[in-house]
Amino acid sequence: MIDNLSLGSMLFGTVQDERRSFELLDRFVDAGGVWIDTADCYAFWADPSGFGGQSETVLGRWLASRPGVRDRVKISTKVGCEPTVVGGFPERVEGLSDKAVKRAIEGSLRRLCTDHVELYWAHKPDPDTPLEETVAAFGDLVSAGTVGRLGCSNYPVWQVERARRIAQADGCAGFTAMQQHHTYLQPRPGTQPTVVHRFGAVTDEGLHYLEHNPDMALWAYTPLLSGRYTNTDKPLPAEYEHPGTARRLTVLDEIAAETGTNRNRVVLAWLTGGTPAAVPIVGVSTVEQLDEAIAGVSLELTAEQRGRLDSAV
Repeated sequence: MIDNLSLGSMLFGTVQDERRSFELLDRFVDAGGVWIDTADCYAFWADPSGFGGQSETVLGRWLASRPGVRDRVKISTKVGCEPTVVGGFPERVEGLSDKAVKRAIEGSLRRLCTDHVELYWAHKPDPDTPLEETVAAFGDLVSAGTVGRLGCSNYPVWQVERARRIAQADGCAGFTAMQQHHTYLQPRPGTQPTVVHRFGAVTDEGLHYLEHNPDMALWAYTPLLSGRYTNTDKPLPAEYEHPGTARRLTVLDEIAAETGTNRNRVVLAWLTGGTPAAVPIVGVSTVEQLDEAIAGVSLELTAEQRGRLDSAV
């Protein structure tokens, strides 16, 4: 069983047609993969309608056509970013009110052809809804058995901690996972990674928080910088143009040579074996890319190799 890797299905049903999506899902499960990550808004920007739901719909068709597979996989989906009007993202989106959350989970379950999901994420903070209302709405879903665990994506640490304290005081389930952009290379201080558009990377404060709250899991999206570690046709964005990048890439190449692998596999091994350990969410378009990701999370780095990777700054 491979439970330290999540298959990102963001583009299933749009960029990736149903046939290719099914092929990747079948290969993932056959290899022992467990977690599949999606969202109710995936992928509104890639569909002529301007609205999401395509990814969940394809996943639901796949689950319905594969008897017994639902018991072998865990579904992670999100709420909060689906546009309410065409072109409305990021200002005019569903948000995280009690009504929006409960309406969204009903739609997600219908599209996914299931009666529950193992992990439900608040996709991004909703400044128009009191945090107490969002926490209570999410807690209700756990109490009802519709949702197993709760997570928050793209949240600042202070808001994560406040939400958890509210849940504790109210005696309801709280967030036990954070989903942020996280990878080996680091942008220049004071900059945000443009590769993840409006959302920033996990911060040192976030890593410190996770290290001191072992009940919290870290999920890492865009861990391979959309192919930029190995694809020379995709240069690194400007914020990575600093001496620290060159030093980290040099060590990355040394470790790749020592292990007989490549940069992608070493990055995934570094993420899954770190402190805190991360669950990388990988988006792939071919079976070969998927097999490489599986090999990466199966790679074990020595303490000496990890120390060299960590100390290259």
